[in-house]
Amino acid sequence: MNLFRNVLFWLLLAVLGALLAQALLQDPGHVLVRFRGTDYTTTVAAGVGILLALMFAFALLWNLLRLPFRAWKRHRARQARAKLTDGLTAWQRGDYARAEQLLKQSADAGDTEAVARAFAAKAAFARGDDAAGNALLEGFGERHAAIRALVIAEHALAQGKPGDALAALDAPQAQPLPPRGLALRAQALEATGRGFEAYGLIGALRQQQALPASQLDALQARWAAQGVEQAADANALADCWDALPATLHATPAVVAAYARRAAALRWDEAATRSIEQALDAQWDESLADLYGSLPVGRIEHRRAQIERWLPAHPSSPALLLAAARIAQAQGQWPQAESWLHRAIAQGAGAPAWEALGNGAAQAGDETRAKLAYANALRSQRGDTLLDLPGRDLRQQIADTAAIEERDEHGMPRLRG
Repeated sequence: MNLFRNVLFWLLLAVLGALLAQALLQDPGHVLVRFRGTDYTTTVAAGVGILLALMFAFALLWNLLRLPFRAWKRHRARQARAKLTDGLTAWQRGDYARAEQLLKQSADAGDTEAVARAFAAKAAFARGDDAAGNALLEGFGERHAAIRALVIAEHALAQGKPGDALAALDAPQAQPLPPRGLALRAQALEATGRGFEAYGLIGALRQQQALPASQLDALQARWAAQGVEQAADANALADCWDALPATLHATPAVVAAYARRAAALRWDEAATRSIEQALDAQWDESLADLYGSLPVGRIEHRRAQIERWLPAHPSSPALLLAAARIAQAQGQWPQAESWLHRAIAQGAGAPAWEALGNGAAQAGDETRAKLAYANALRSQRGDTLLDLPGRDLRQQIADTAAIEERDEHGMPRLRG
């Protein structure tokens, strides 16, 4: 289509030129120019030719006059680019003083100002001269407001001042934020405890590919968990939970945050149900451990759930520890102790030893309690564990034996 328009334009121009030439040939016309008492006469065609020649001469003269200035400008541009390259190289090497000097000189060239001045300020901040860095940023004036905001936000976050970073990024002059600005704003929101607002930026961050997809997935779960933890009441918690995509309802970190917040709000059913649904969808040891340690009631219900999971996960140290905690909450210490030994045999480690020490202390067995607490510390350090008195070989073998038996109705139940 563009080629057709160009051809048509030149055809029309040729036709108009031919018509004009024909008119001049039929009647060449007469041009009279009177200048300071002298008359100059010529034909229209000659007058047009003289006018065009004068215009060409003036254009040529103008370009010749500008030639030195253009050459000087190109020379300065080459110098600025060379200083920019050398300055960025010095920055990469960590030679911040030289980088600042070269980049500051390059910033005066104009074309390279945005990159040069920004990295010169970063170099000043890197060598600890905040005054010089701020002065370089002030040199932007009203120009390149978004880049200026990015440098300020990065420096503020590095100094642990997320509020200053948000103030710089939310300035009207810096809008719309580039991808890097969105990532920094989300980081600042998380640092100020506004994780759910950071979660709201996930869509924009993905669309602009501001961060790798795998990193965004991890941040999405972390920010969602932070938002759930900050719910003010049960209604806000429910709204926050319902707003999350289904995939996050099975993400262990998010489910754990929701369950803890629901338990803190005395919403016991929601706390336990969220973990149950997540574990039914995909098994996770941390959620199984949390299920037994949640500060909620529903003891019988949780015991029934653990009995339902045990046949599928008989060697889960977290589930065995959860069974012990439930038994201990029901006041059944001998049964809880047996579960704790089995959990320890499966590698439950320090938490199981600590629970064993707590139970022994409550039962008045100070010797076993001290040994259990000592083993809790030893297991964390990787040291050799101490033998508990009263545990013969038969009992130690039983700790690693099958952990399930069925009642008279054929249903699994916890063994004591």
